[in-house]
Amino acid sequence: MAVDKKRYNMRISGLGGQGVVTSAHILGSAMDNAGKFASLVPFFGSEKRMAPVEAYVRASSEPIYEVGEVVYPDIIMIYHSQVITHGKSYTMPFYAGLKKNSLVIINTDVDVLDKEDKEVLTRLNAKVVQFNATELALKIAGTELATNMAMMGMLLGITKLVTEDNIEKAVRERFLGSSFVASGGTASLDSAIEKKFKKKEELLAKNMEVINATFEMADSIDLNSDELIIKLQA
Repeated sequence: MAVDKKRYNMRISGLGGQGVVTSAHILGSAMDNAGKFASLVPFFGSEKRMAPVEAYVRASSEPIYEVGEVVYPDIIMIYHSQVITHGKSYTMPFYAGLKKNSLVIINTDVDVLDKEDKEVLTRLNAKVVQFNATELALKIAGTELATNMAMMGMLLGITKLVTEDNIEKAVRERFLGSSFVASGGTASLDSAIEKKFKKKEELLAKNMEVINATFEMADSIDLNSDELIIKLQA
């Protein structure tokens, strides 16, 4: 997969409460801070924990005019393995529409892909990066609510779409105040996160620790490897 593309179309799938939509908003803000362009569309039914959630993000160094669902993604991010194993996703199978020479990032430390999944992804010459984002979030931030930060850090560490300074500014805007008005679901998640940390500055620092850790992990990834699955230790 080329990591110097002008544009990436992304599909992010997970379960309610994992911050899928929040991380999509932060990604969009980070692109804006870098002087680049992004569009994002959240897609969820009932705004409750463990319900299916998807977000579609387009990120580019050039203006973006499309909106709506990303049907043919360059990147797929899976925040919970149940998206694959239990079909808890709006797009099934999870790799539907994936372009050739693309990237899949999965939050897991076990093999959740079956034989058919691997055959399809191999034909597409995709690369699958697996790591336990939730374990890393717990280890560094002390809460699984930072799983989305680990996933986003891995994505941006691999693609180099923005700098860590761009990300920190976006995270700061998200949690320390901005003009963005959260929807019911993301507002509830933000409230839960803030209760975990008495001070918002502490929240920002822990989120950035998680992001920085995954940035460093991403440096060890060889996308030119012959292996379909690249497994990283959290």
